[in-house]
Amino acid sequence: MTTTPRRHQFPAPAMEPDGDRHQIITTAAGRALAVLRIAFGFTFLWAFVDKLFGLGYATPSGKGWIDGGDPTAGFLGKGTSGPMADFYQSLVGDWWVTPLFMIGLAGIGLALMSGIGMRIAAVSGALLYLLMWSANLPPETNPVIDEHILGAITLVVLALVAAGNVWGLGKWWSSLDFVRKYPWLQ
Repeated sequence: MTTTPRRHQFPAPAMEPDGDRHQIITTAAGRALAVLRIAFGFTFLWAFVDKLFGLGYATPSGKGWIDGGDPTAGFLGKGTSGPMADFYQSLVGDWWVTPLFMIGLAGIGLALMSGIGMRIAAVSGALLYLLMWSANLPPETNPVIDEHILGAITLVVLALVAAGNVWGLGKWWSSLDFVRKYPWLQ
């Protein structure tokens, strides 16, 4: 009798309830998603810090928000193209645009880094990505999808799998009474 060689079987990711009747991944996949969450959080926080201080990366030195620069003017003014360019260009200089953008970058970044408020971060981050995507239609390298769409999808997935519970404060946050009362705060 001959036997076929046995292949190494990898264990399936362990699943456990997160308190909201959803399942979360808790093994190596959970840790990988936590790293992805933290990395995305860092990109949002870095964009905020660079635009605030004008560190010379995406925002030139001396052009930071604290220097009187407008972090949204370059992108909205000259960086837009396509059918919605006129709309975005009309927003340059509006009193509410830059503060809302900067608060969004900081809030999304902090939420992702800490694992708190993942649902709000996913919705607001995905919306920001989709707005940035629509500011330059069609994308240069693909007629539909670019890094903005992939970022939006990633943020939604991170919230759906409760990635803030691994290497973050998501479990603690979800256990708070007011968060249990208002689950959209998770």
